[in-house]
Amino acid sequence: MQNATLWRGVLGVEKTVVEGVEFDEAEQVLVAHVRPRQHAARRCGRCGRRCRGYDQGEGRRRWRGLDLGTIPVWLEAEAPRVDCPEHGVVVAAVPWARHGAGHTYVFDEQVAWLATQCSRSAVTELMRIAWRTVGSIISRVWADVEQLHDRFAGLRRVGIDEISYKRGHKYLTVVVDHDTGALVWAAPGRDKATLDSFFDALEASGAGRCQQISHVSADGADWIATVVENRCPKAVRCADPFHVVKWATEALDEVRRQAWNTARGAVGRRRAGRATGQAKALKHARYALWKNPEVRHEAPLPKGSAPSSASTRPKRPRPWTGGLAGLAAAGSTRSSPCNAES
Repeated sequence: MQNATLWRGVLGVEKTVVEGVEFDEAEQVLVAHVRPRQHAARRCGRCGRRCRGYDQGEGRRRWRGLDLGTIPVWLEAEAPRVDCPEHGVVVAAVPWARHGAGHTYVFDEQVAWLATQCSRSAVTELMRIAWRTVGSIISRVWADVEQLHDRFAGLRRVGIDEISYKRGHKYLTVVVDHDTGALVWAAPGRDKATLDSFFDALEASGAGRCQQISHVSADGADWIATVVENRCPKAVRCADPFHVVKWATEALDEVRRQAWNTARGAVGRRRAGRATGQAKALKHARYALWKNPEVRHEAPLPKGSAPSSASTRPKRPRPWTGGLAGLAAAGSTRSSPCNAES
């Protein structure tokens, strides 16, 4: 009894009887012979309902478990079939693995966690499985999580944006919750139909949830604004800090270029190749205009001139007190919750 309890803990199984454990010398694997307990046997693999037996299926089969160090572990048991009134003849459920899966619960959970923490090659080499198998495991685990948790519960303030992958040739539309900072939805594409599918899923999870959205932050894309206006007409539309700073810097560059062209005579006199002293001063003022006005900026030294003693002194770091450059850095690293005054 003590050995059976110990092996159940090592294998990570519940409601299971461990009949025996042996080491296969030929395959260099550990095989645990198991069977479901009486109250967990003869249940439908899809709905878990208690059903009458149909036949013994195709004989014994194996499920991959977590390795014991460097030794692979397999669980072996009978795979009978039952006759379910709702789903027909299906393979009976087992308490250590999902229906139709070739891996145990603990194995699936380990792979799903590693996929969020490690690289693709690290997961495949550590767990000794193919990357396609990792995708199947993630789909199974996420399906169970979706049944236990409502990811759209309490959704009020959301952020919508697109992200590119595959070297910028493909896009994903993502939706985040500003209150929790969690990703709540993502799908391939960046058009009205893709964003409409999010609001369809939101409305399907609960009637009236689209009307409960109070704030939506996004960039100036027309396909986002149109869908939000149709599906959430009462929501306050906000601009995220990153794009606000981006638009401000682009407008500042445009004004600077116009002033530079005017100063060098491009407008009116068309003196090609000639520039006044004012135009030369504006030429290198791009980054200076982005900084705080109270910060002093020294002009670049002419070629061949030696720096003064004051310029060779180490500069003490100044704390950031505002300005477009600091706001751009803050907006690119984190997104602040939008408000009605945005």
